[in-house]
Amino acid sequence: MNRRTILAAIATLPVVSASRALAQLAQSAQPVAPPKPANLDAIRPRIATRLEEARRLETLETVIVTRNGETLGERAYGNNSLTGSTNIKSASKCVVSALVGIAIDKGLLDGVDQRIETVLRSEFPANPDPRLSQITIGHLLSMQSGLDRMSGPNYGRWVASRNWTRFALAADFVDEPGGDMLYSTASTHLLSVILTKVGGKPTLVLAREWLGPLEGFRIGSWDRDPQGYYLGGNQMAMTPRSLHAFGELYRRGGVTKGGTRLISEAWIRESWIRRTNSVFNGDGYGYAWFLKEMAGEQVKYAWGYGGQMLYITPGLGLTVAMTSNEAAPSARTGYRDELHGLMARIIETVRA
Repeated sequence: MNRRTILAAIATLPVVSASRALAQLAQSAQPVAPPKPANLDAIRPRIATRLEEARRLETLETVIVTRNGETLGERAYGNNSLTGSTNIKSASKCVVSALVGIAIDKGLLDGVDQRIETVLRSEFPANPDPRLSQITIGHLLSMQSGLDRMSGPNYGRWVASRNWTRFALAADFVDEPGGDMLYSTASTHLLSVILTKVGGKPTLVLAREWLGPLEGFRIGSWDRDPQGYYLGGNQMAMTPRSLHAFGELYRRGGVTKGGTRLISEAWIRESWIRRTNSVFNGDGYGYAWFLKEMAGEQVKYAWGYGGQMLYITPGLGLTVAMTSNEAAPSARTGYRDELHGLMARIIETVRA
């Protein structure tokens, strides 16, 4: 029965019954939390086995696994620690995405369709390509600006430039705004600049204010560009526990464990809608989050160079953080796929 039919039927009921029916309808529309596992104690030893097997992954440093906020297993390998600081690399792009969502909710930004020229026009080159005026906040979030990438082979000369913002905006267009994915740390760095300009404070200060109520979350050191803007999307220090706490915020729909809302649930849904496909592996890509099916479950994940991973499986209530040697590549070596394999085995173990 559809909503219109239900409402028509409600209209014929007595007032008291109609009120009760409306309340039941509203309740049924609320998101249903995944059920808690019947026996956590039966799952934990199996997860411990999976984490022990993962010891063979030489550059893996830490793993934290929780379901609906309950710890299923955690492990630090070698001399590493769950509370030690690590560079989460491009996994930090999801933190920048969260800050953009909060800025929109606060009215500091109009929304994802707002054109970046409304904030960055003074940083545009002389006689700019007209397509610069077509780039939106959403294009930067989904890596669809059309501008040449400032990651990979171009990253070094970009960060060696005297003004990272202007250098990025002066890049050639290799596609149209809204076209294919062009993964570029410059895109999220431009978002950091925009956040600083509209928020009136450095991005790190905004992050500490807006995400400060999140228990266990803290950003340590964070590199800046020559103008003092924090590098949106790289060189952010965080502990594995802090990375996991950030994932739990998303898993809970934007509220802290104590019930304080920090990010709107609507923003999280928008962030997890596929906007394009990754040029690296064909996975979906939303607003800084990768989207992939693993072991039959829909998984949202953040990925940083070296294997800094944050996985969220909403259907099972799973949040898994993994950190690795930040100096070792993870894509071309197949290591990222090994981490995906570990995550798939964790899913299968929890579901068994």
